[in-house]
Amino acid sequence: MLLGLGTWQVERLFWKEALIAERHAAVTAPPGTLPASLDAARGLEYHRVTAVGTFLADREVFLGATDADGHLGYHVIEPLRLSSGAVLLVDRGFVPENRKLPASRAAGEPQGEVAVTGLLRLAPLAKPHWFLPANNAERNYWFWIDIPAMAAAAGLDRVLPFYVDADKTPNPGGLPVGGQTPLDLPNNHLQYAMTWYALAVALAVIAVVFLRRRARGEVS
Repeated sequence: MLLGLGTWQVERLFWKEALIAERHAAVTAPPGTLPASLDAARGLEYHRVTAVGTFLADREVFLGATDADGHLGYHVIEPLRLSSGAVLLVDRGFVPENRKLPASRAAGEPQGEVAVTGLLRLAPLAKPHWFLPANNAERNYWFWIDIPAMAAAAGLDRVLPFYVDADKTPNPGGLPVGGQTPLDLPNNHLQYAMTWYALAVALAVIAVVFLRRRARGEVS
């Protein structure tokens, strides 16, 4: 059983390394255009894309978050109206609690048409973890990205079935702070595999010692 668990962790190691390589290749590829459908988007997650449109500051939704130092705040999810009339949700980045309202960071609210570059992301189909609280549309406080529910709460139609995490390009006034996508994936499978294999070796040594002592009549 211990050897089987170690082998499983080795298989997980190869899977994780391939996933890391795939994500790195996606992130470092030149920016492309928005895909035309959800099916096309599935093969482009974490690829950089550029979208051109007009932000709708009065329709922002707020995703509860913390910054790198653990300070509470929000990710500003702002709709971008494209020239086609479709709407793309853009995670523009982090703002502290006291800068939630657009008026408190007016310099960072661009007027007119803008170009936004960021990573293409797919929203989960359901709540990612059972321990996450439910989204609260009435309070405009969200714990996870739910594109249909966010669109309904903001009174938006023709919303694209994917979203974009804006890159680290600084916004005027410093807020929101973009580039919030976590790209590092934990990869501890080698250590886990070595632990299971070490336990297997230790168990084998204990068994050999026990059997020898019993053969000599030292144990019953």
